Amino acid sequence: MSNRQLAAFLLLTALSACRQAEQQPRFPKADRPVAPIVGDSFSTEDVRDRLGEAEQVIELAGIRPGMVVADIGAGEGYYTVRLAPVVGRQGRVLAEDIVPEVEERLIQRVHRENLENVAVKLGEPDDPKLPPNSFDRIFLVHVYHEVESPYAFMWHLRQGLKPDGEVIVVDANRPPKRHGMPPRLLQCELAAVGLKLVRYEPITGGEAYFASFRIAGAPPEPGQIRACKAEA
Repeated sequence: MSNRQLAAFLLLTALSACRQAEQQPRFPKADRPVAPIVGDSFSTEDVRDRLGEAEQVIELAGIRPGMVVADIGAGEGYYTVRLAPVVGRQGRVLAEDIVPEVEERLIQRVHRENLENVAVKLGEPDDPKLPPNSFDRIFLVHVYHEVESPYAFMWHLRQGLKPDGEVIVVDANRPPKRHGMPPRLLQCELAAVGLKLVRYEPITGGEAYFASFRIAGAPPEPGQIRACKAEA
């Protein structure tokens, strides 16, 4: 390849990259702190079991046999392995994480525990890569405050819901920098991508709460989304 041909090739490559960048939807950044990912385990599973959070959340979410659910930011699979027997053999659980090493450990656990109704998927920080119109419930348990691009992430995530499906968020009622999410701020951010709050319940035994959301109309254009401001 001559120098002239090489220069032309590089120019075409740069133009193509620019066109692709222009085609990517532009979402606003979060106008609040985003908590760092500190690990893939929230606590020991025995401690979590003693608190009884998972039982409360699964009951509040109305999980039944035959449902198709997603566990986003599944980590070591605490909720995944507890959802699997509830949805039963006719149901399905998709466990998603964005860290390859975590995904591999989760795959090993699913195989070790013979969870035949569970699939594991690697997502991206701004897109969980869910199949569209597929899930009765999508769970975000103690993970939303760590989502770096919440508007892009939730805009893509809502596409995975069935028309009557729900997004289930479990988080702590404290500021994001303390690994929580104030409920009013959560409601505002999800409303910005066309998700409405349909149920809110404090969870017994701590600062955590349960919040469920449903689709409220067509998704907004990314450029129309306005970031919510965190309260002082």
